[in-house]
Amino acid sequence: MVDRLSKQDLLKIVLEEVDNSNLIEEEIIHILINEKIAKDITEIHQKKLTFGDKMSDKLAVFAGSWRFIIGFGVVLIAWIIVNSSLLRHPYDPYPFILLNLILSCLAAIQAPVIMMSQNRQEEKDRIRSKNDYKINLKSELIIEDLHKKIDIVLKNQEELLKITTKNNYEASAKL
Repeated sequence: MVDRLSKQDLLKIVLEEVDNSNLIEEEIIHILINEKIAKDITEIHQKKLTFGDKMSDKLAVFAGSWRFIIGFGVVLIAWIIVNSSLLRHPYDPYPFILLNLILSCLAAIQAPVIMMSQNRQEEKDRIRSKNDYKINLKSELIIEDLHKKIDIVLKNQEELLKITTKNNYEASAKL
């Protein structure tokens, strides 16, 4: 991806609010190093939530817990025991039509609320993914720049070594 886009284009992606039309490569790298890209996605996402959003998230957390499953199982077993054996005139005799109606209504309400919560989580994941992409792109650009600079340093070291070796050879030849 770095090969297809210019450094200025990549900088526009990483730093949305910086005008970089006349910057040289070294200035771009320094802006990248100094600019913080990482954001707390959870905090940003929490600010956008409405009361209904928060309630559906809490319901989804509760409905997906063992506490809910065990509690609901206890209520179902109690309902069946009470209506099948403890009451002389049960209010919901076997085949438990009222219980079936309550369960259907609960499922009809609970499913869309949980789906809304999942959609919000997916939106949060998209924001996090976009932020991660920017951080990775910033890191890639900085590492690429460091690689070029290290190559230059190594090249200069080799040249200095050649010059030093040549000077040492000439000095020893004069002796």
